[in-house]
Amino acid sequence: MADNAMPEPAPESDQAQTAASPPHSELSRRVISAIVLAMMAIATLWIGGWVFAIFVIALAAVGIWEWTWICGAGEPPWLRAGLISALVVGLALVQLGNVITAFALLAGAAAVALTVACVRRAFGWAALGIIYVTLPSVALIAFRQAGTEGLLAIVFVALIVWATDIAAYFGGRSIGGPKLWPRVSPKKTWSGAAAGLTAAVIVALGFAATAGAENWLAAVVLAIGLSVAAQAGDLAESAFKRRFGVKDSGTIIPGHGGVLDRVDGLYVALALAMLLAAMNAPLFLAVFYESLS
Repeated sequence: MADNAMPEPAPESDQAQTAASPPHSELSRRVISAIVLAMMAIATLWIGGWVFAIFVIALAAVGIWEWTWICGAGEPPWLRAGLISALVVGLALVQLGNVITAFALLAGAAAVALTVACVRRAFGWAALGIIYVTLPSVALIAFRQAGTEGLLAIVFVALIVWATDIAAYFGGRSIGGPKLWPRVSPKKTWSGAAAGLTAAVIVALGFAATAGAENWLAAVVLAIGLSVAAQAGDLAESAFKRRFGVKDSGTIIPGHGGVLDRVDGLYVALALAMLLAAMNAPLFLAVFYESLS
């Protein structure tokens, strides 16, 4: 869709770059970075208010910067800055409770990007990026403002995504087997996907028991949906990067790449959670509201 799309790299490129650095060193960087980022997320989530909102907005701003860089929508700089500014202001308005104004502003930014796409096709991707980053960011801010139930919803989604990610990584490496989608992500396997799904179910059962949620079956079904969404989000972002010949969305997080590399699955899972909450889906309510009221 972009005018300046780079040639698609051969699947072996991921393996070649991995071989360039010692496996243990790479794993150490991934673990340390994940711990630091998780501590920041947990601390700001616990504090809540503007502290958490600023953390979410900062991630969103970096995320859309990376997205526009990947798809080639970084020029002209003033337009890119305008889109990022609209995103920041829109999310700040969500924190202030002006949700309608916020969505009007964000929809306007996406509309501007689509209009520019008539001249520069890369901005069609930029419009998609605004939606991709906005929905989960709004979900995080809105859930945190919803009291105990909203806080538990964020924790549940995050635990499911992290369990899925970790189990899929180690399960795929240790078990191996057929590739999940070799053209897009040569390292991901069906065994890893199954391990991630299994871990999500186990975490859901543990969460339901700890949080006192009576409907454990709803928690399990919701966890399966969120786990599948997280893995689909991971694959979708990999396909997006490969479309433009990019391995990582950035270098800001050692061992993980950019912000989008770290939150791809979380973003899609959060968007699904927000959709279920907005629809007052019984599945969602049974876990976070009815059993906790």
